[in-house]
Amino acid sequence: MSSKILAGRYELFEKIGEGGMSVVYKAKDRLLNRYIAIKVLKPEFISDQKFIESFRRESQAAASLSHPNIVNIFDVGQEGNIHYIVMELVEGRTLSDLIREEGPLPYPRVIELAKQIAAALSVAHRHQIIHRDVKPHNVLITLDGTAKITDFGIAKAVNSSTIVDNTGGGIMGSVHYFSPEQARGGYVDEKSDIYSLGIVMYEMLTGRVPFDGDNPVNIALMHINSEMVHPSKLISGIPPALERIVLKATDKYQTNRFASADELIKALDNLEFVGNIVGDALFLGGEDMEPERPYEEPIFDNMEEDEYYDDDDYEEEKKPKKKKDGNKKKDKASSKKKKIIMAAAIAGVVVVGLIVAWAAGLFGGSETTVPDLTGMTFEQAEMKAEMEGFELEQGDLIEDPDAEEGTVVSQNPRPDSQAKKGSTIRVNLCKGPGSAEVPDVTGKSEETAKQMLIDAGFQVGSVDKGASDKDEGTVFDQSPEAGVTVDRGSKVDLKISDGSQKKVPVPYLIGKDVDEAKSELLKAGLKPGETDYANSDTYDVNEVMKQQYEAGTELKKGTSVKLTVSQGPAEPKDINLTIDFSRAKNEIFFMTVTLSDDLGTRNVVHDQQRSKSEGSETLQLQGEGTGTVLVTFDGEQIMQKRVDFTKGTIR
Repeated sequence: MSSKILAGRYELFEKIGEGGMSVVYKAKDRLLNRYIAIKVLKPEFISDQKFIESFRRESQAAASLSHPNIVNIFDVGQEGNIHYIVMELVEGRTLSDLIREEGPLPYPRVIELAKQIAAALSVAHRHQIIHRDVKPHNVLITLDGTAKITDFGIAKAVNSSTIVDNTGGGIMGSVHYFSPEQARGGYVDEKSDIYSLGIVMYEMLTGRVPFDGDNPVNIALMHINSEMVHPSKLISGIPPALERIVLKATDKYQTNRFASADELIKALDNLEFVGNIVGDALFLGGEDMEPERPYEEPIFDNMEEDEYYDDDDYEEEKKPKKKKDGNKKKDKASSKKKKIIMAAAIAGVVVVGLIVAWAAGLFGGSETTVPDLTGMTFEQAEMKAEMEGFELEQGDLIEDPDAEEGTVVSQNPRPDSQAKKGSTIRVNLCKGPGSAEVPDVTGKSEETAKQMLIDAGFQVGSVDKGASDKDEGTVFDQSPEAGVTVDRGSKVDLKISDGSQKKVPVPYLIGKDVDEAKSELLKAGLKPGETDYANSDTYDVNEVMKQQYEAGTELKKGTSVKLTVSQGPAEPKDINLTIDFSRAKNEIFFMTVTLSDDLGTRNVVHDQQRSKSEGSETLQLQGEGTGTVLVTFDGEQIMQKRVDFTKGTIR
């Protein structure tokens, strides 16, 4: 599409990127004389209304947002079959390229970029728009280090039924970064974007994603079921408080994550504030605590001992001293007070810093391991927490088909993490399995059907094979049937088709070699039946000239189909023609016999003399195909008959 001009103003130069649905070109706006980027929908999707709608949705979603950390949309248009979006041209590289080339990134850089991405998401969320595909590939880093989020290709406005599209459009989002609720096909909200951002922060800190596998389904199941390795286990030098922020953002339960992107930004701001006060050594939880040089006391080293410990401050009665130099003593006392005030001020700053650091949980001396309370009743969990030195607080009631009602399904802080003794553990309890509609898995393969049931929170019951006209290996019946509302965790029985009753269309066989025709029948699931042979002037030897069932007729698999095959044209047969002379008017007459057939017209007898008294004459006619024979006496027609040399008949 090089040098193409759209709408008479946008000149396309070169391709600079490509996604699943579109190609991005560097271009120039001739009207405003500025360089831009144009995203063009790929040709293979222009006939698909769903892709067109997705493409338009991106432009509509992004065009309503204006923020320094969001790529601006300037125009949207269509020219013929070309659908395009005109957007800001960002000079730089993607965050994924940055991680690949420089990762793992220093934690201050991670905090800075995460705050910018969160700020962009905050604006989108305030407009009731969920991005749903937050990943490093969709974050552009400008030359001055600014992060700009782009590609609202699957963004969706929030409403009361914001559910992942699992009815034919596929799960929306990128598998390495999407949330457990996206993997389950559940309710998606702003906290789903926060989860994805948490995964991006994890990758920036460690240089790798927390979950990876050999196929998307396995990775999705890891998001739902597997615990991620803590970043500090992979990379040293990550502040514990920053790690806790990442783990909270990526909690598998939406209720345990940050309530909003603004709350995440506030946590990162507090983290930066504490780090600026206490410095890296204390901020990183005690690493590199040795000072670079011996501690010096420049404030106090010129003070005499008796000036610092002045007896006047402690004795109630003392004889007055002789005043030798009043002004000198006054200046000395003033200098002493200034030094004491300065020392107190510095000590106060240090104390405040230590208090803030303690409040942020940056000191690890008194921390202990958080007990695992999952599976316990609240009373059992409360007793266990007290034994370990923690307080317990009840959180939310959550539906969970895998847990018993009234037991702990999740907790914050997480089990085996570190927390202060005396701090509070918040536990979420199971309120039962909850209910859901049974998904329709008929027509799906056995493996796909099982996975759909598991993702929807159901168990797979009995799986039996049976006779059906559905494709072999696919589900043709289920119990309970689709659409019925039952408890999550219930079993769903499946019946798998053996394909024995499946109807298949009869292929078109006319004109094909008999062996090829038989092979096509077998491929279609049918059987070659009896084979008859007949002469044909139209079809060559061994070509099918007739089939028992018309092409396209639906038959059960295994049905036999008879064929009629050409054995070529028949050998021509001689025909005897008997001519009765009694019809002659004269005793002596002249006879002509003319034959017309596939070979042409010719005289078998031409104006030859005959005698009426001879009675009759039999001629043997030879020819091909069909035609007529004409007999004349003295130029007068006395006989005309039809002849068929293929059959050897005359009439």
